[in-house]
Amino acid sequence: MENHKSEKILKVPDACPHCGHRLSPWQQVLLNVDKILTCKNCWYKIIYDPLGNSDNKKKPGESKNEAGK
Repeated sequence: MENHKSEKILKVPDACPHCGHRLSPWQQVLLNVDKILTCKNCWYKIIYDPLGNSDNKKKPGESKNEAGK
C-alpha cells in the first residue's frame, strides 16, 4: 500500500458543539456535503471547515481594495 503523503483527516462532528445534541447519520452526511447545518435542538449554526480556510476570509466591513493591502 502506497503512502505518498500523510493527510490529516478530520471527522464530521457527531454532536452539536453548542448543546451536545446527537446528530443523526443523515445530518452528518449533510454537514459533510454542505459544510453548514442548523441544530434542530438549539438552532445553533454548525459550520464544518475541514481545511481550516477561515484565515483567508476577509473581515466584515472590509472592501475589496482594503483586503489586498
